[in-house]
Amino acid sequence: MKKIVLLLIPMLMLSCGNDKEVLLPVAKETIVTEVKDHSPIYFFFKLEEKDTLVDVNRNNSISSTNWLFNIDKRLPLRKVILEVKKLQTKKEGSSHKKATSENYFTYTDTVKKNLAFMPFTKIVYKLEKPDFNVKYFHLDRNDLVHYNELVFSKNQLQEFINKMPSSRIYFSFDKGMSFGKYIEYKLFIKNLEITQKGVSINSNREYIY
Repeated sequence: MKKIVLLLIPMLMLSCGNDKEVLLPVAKETIVTEVKDHSPIYFFFKLEEKDTLVDVNRNNSISSTNWLFNIDKRLPLRKVILEVKKLQTKKEGSSHKKATSENYFTYTDTVKKNLAFMPFTKIVYKLEKPDFNVKYFHLDRNDLVHYNELVFSKNQLQEFINKMPSSRIYFSFDKGMSFGKYIEYKLFIKNLEITQKGVSINSNREYIY
């Protein structure tokens, strides 16, 4: 395992020790403050002509440890999740995986000025539009929410949900949004206050399309 080297305070960038850098997502809160016994995985932003590529350094991904996904916030979400799914499958299929090992996205808490961690071990990613019988909100890259034929600001989402009938709801994300925007949405969803009886969010399955 290689130690993460912090380059800037606040911690906007990480280095994997080979002159490559990852520009991390930023937020104003911390979910998890410390992860022990970890292996870092780096997703680098790479431009080739006019195409954005994901350059993944997975050399240190030891299956028995917690995995830290250090992902450049500029990368498009769909390309990131394609690689994340491959790594999830690799870890789940390893005979060395521990039942207690977790996967985390890393980001920078700009208030506390520390590296923060977002667990996502249990999330199943679907690279497709949900079936017609799934109640879901689609979040686009412009802070707009799509629900059936309705479109409204994300700031209206909590009020909308708390007026719904009993429902199990899901979230889908615009595949073209940046990974940094995705982390911003994840924290936004986490902080929603759902008071409507019978309404719940399934946070273990997400759709990307």
